[in-house]
Amino acid sequence: MLLGEYQHSLDTKGRITIPSRLREGLGERFVVTKGLDTCLFVYPLAEWAALEEKLRSLPLTRADARAFVRLLFSGAVECEPDKQGRVLLPPNLRAHARLEKDVYLLGVSNRVEIWDKEIWEQYSMQAAASFEQAAEQLEGLGI
Repeated sequence: MLLGEYQHSLDTKGRITIPSRLREGLGERFVVTKGLDTCLFVYPLAEWAALEEKLRSLPLTRADARAFVRLLFSGAVECEPDKQGRVLLPPNLRAHARLEKDVYLLGVSNRVEIWDKEIWEQYSMQAAASFEQAAEQLEGLGI
């Protein structure tokens, strides 16, 4: 399980160091792609394969399904950290998440999310204000 919140910085080449605790959960190779809410999603290969299998079952006749699959897969890149634990984030992915310099890496159960520092801080402040309300709404799901 991927857990925790880590602050890091992109270097001048667009590389980010993946914290060792997250690298352990991600494995030697993993997939980085465009995420929702202006972030990047990082999946271990097994989780990526499971997601791919689910998305394959979506009907091609639905425009929204085609668009989602197209954007998710066209932005995806397989990464392997170097000996220092760094990976290069391609310019298109950095632009999607508006990553400039300072970033947060979040362990979110089966994936890691990479957020621009300012965007994450704004998002988390807004989310904290409605956290209890969201918890009440999830009660019906048995959580």
